[in-house]
Amino acid sequence: MREIIRQGLIDLGLEGCVRVGASEHLTRYGQMLLEKNTVMNLTAITEADDVARLHMLDCAALLNCADFAGRRLLDVGTGAGFPGVVLKILVPSLDVTLLDSLNKRLEWLEEVSTVLALRDIRTVHARAEEQAAQTDFRESFDFVTSRAVADLRMLCELCLPFVKVGGQMLAMKSAQSAEETNDAARAVSILGGRLLPAYDYTIPGTSITHRVVRVEKTAPTPSRYPRRFAQIKKKPL
Repeated sequence: MREIIRQGLIDLGLEGCVRVGASEHLTRYGQMLLEKNTVMNLTAITEADDVARLHMLDCAALLNCADFAGRRLLDVGTGAGFPGVVLKILVPSLDVTLLDSLNKRLEWLEEVSTVLALRDIRTVHARAEEQAAQTDFRESFDFVTSRAVADLRMLCELCLPFVKVGGQMLAMKSAQSAEETNDAARAVSILGGRLLPAYDYTIPGTSITHRVVRVEKTAPTPSRYPRRFAQIKKKPL
């Protein structure tokens, strides 16, 4: 796993801009993931080499989208910590908040943070549409990430309220998401954003191409958003 990650970071052009020992830290994270996955459903990917490529390197590719050093990032629906924990490992100066609705996942991520001695990383047990109403969260982050499979219109309503004006939402999607992105243009505009050119990349060691949909926050999100989740799901913007 370590060698796959090390070579993959080189292939992504990141070897000179990540922390010393990043490969070792990501490898330990991957090992902890596989160990915990035997008793908790964290990932459907159960082979070490696949974890290295399809989780660690997939998330690492986001470093080619923006400069995360010294910034604040919120990872919405973090699950097993992707991409938030990977980015924190690679860029130690990044301040990371992991938000998820399942507390058991967050308890495990706190254990990971302790084992890897990660600082300035915290967990929040909440639903995104409710947490966005908190004044210390709303429009407070430079970056908001999501690796969720939800429709982009829904993701925008859940994520953009957290992004400060001038910041970005980064949604990890498949390379076949052009129609979905076009459908989300109205939602992006209503919520105070504008679409930036997407970033496509191939995961090193695979033929899989993924896309990061980038949305810049250009104006405050109207206070009535996000709506209740049932409304968001029933009638996306």
